[in-house]
Amino acid sequence: MTDWKDLGPAESFKSKEVQAVDVGGVPVALIWKDGAFSALAGHCLHAGGPLGQGRLSGDYLVCPWHAWHYHCKTGEGRPGYNIAIPRYETKIESGRLWVKSSPATEAKRPAHPSHPLTRPIERAPGPPRVVGISTTVMNRHNPRYSTSEDLLQVSLDHAGTLGAESRLIKLNDLKFRSCEGYYSKSAQACTWPCTITQFDATDELDRVYEALIYWADVAIISTPIRWGSASSLYFKMIERMNCIQNQLTTHDRLLIRNKVAAFIITGGQDNVQAVAGQMMMFFGELGFLFPQFPFIAHSRGWSAEDMENNVAYVQETQHLRNGARELASRSVDMARTLLAGHAAPESAERGGRKAGHPEG
Repeated sequence: MTDWKDLGPAESFKSKEVQAVDVGGVPVALIWKDGAFSALAGHCLHAGGPLGQGRLSGDYLVCPWHAWHYHCKTGEGRPGYNIAIPRYETKIESGRLWVKSSPATEAKRPAHPSHPLTRPIERAPGPPRVVGISTTVMNRHNPRYSTSEDLLQVSLDHAGTLGAESRLIKLNDLKFRSCEGYYSKSAQACTWPCTITQFDATDELDRVYEALIYWADVAIISTPIRWGSASSLYFKMIERMNCIQNQLTTHDRLLIRNKVAAFIITGGQDNVQAVAGQMMMFFGELGFLFPQFPFIAHSRGWSAEDMENNVAYVQETQHLRNGARELASRSVDMARTLLAGHAAPESAERGGRKAGHPEG
């Protein structure tokens, strides 16, 4: 039995530069360029992207998921990348296109250290750990007072009096890219760590991933209200967290284990309930648990345009500061209970929400 497979009339394959074909049950990316056919393996070495749905960029076949490049004739990666996908022989006989089902070359997989965020999730001994994440946006060169960030600092300071360790992350100080929508291509294309984090060493959202998944037992997230919603930086951050939640969908792997989330929401105008509801929904989807009364909030209402008075109110009103301290107390108490209790779950059944398994 020959390894050569007859795909059909060669002319029928010349209308596309790149297309997916099946060669004896083997997925292959068939390429038509400069009046000749070539054939490469159908899946990318990175995350298995469908190369038959890719495109040509000069002499390179580009993966449609994360833009890995392979030479369209040899399967070799770009210069400096010691990678290659298998190449398959092609021929035309009597006007028909034949492709050999056994590869002419072997794959060369990338050889580099694993990303730090791929290490096992292990909670090191020590007291409860609280990370505060401020999502307020301001001019870095001319900073202003932030009501939400001020109350967040009150919470963190109080956590310290409870024997907890604390860290403050100001998103405004970090440089990180927006989510680029890999999930829109395929659930499998949204990887952990985030694809941006894997390939862009200058992207600083890894500090948030590190804190939430490996370090903190409690996350307190603060935001101002902007036109009835959380801040733009908040949404920029959580869109990049799709890769955390998506691990359940694609790998049944729960990255957030026995962790507590709480929220601080302030605004000159109202919509506290809607902002809190969105934040609780999102962090619940990641796997966080909530203490009783999981947020504190302040708003003077729709007509309160005198922001200087709003600032003064937050600075001077003791009950808001007491609320921030008690929020920290409830969160740390819950974290202690979780740390002393059963082992953290590593997977979760979520009612059939798995990639490739739509609800029937």
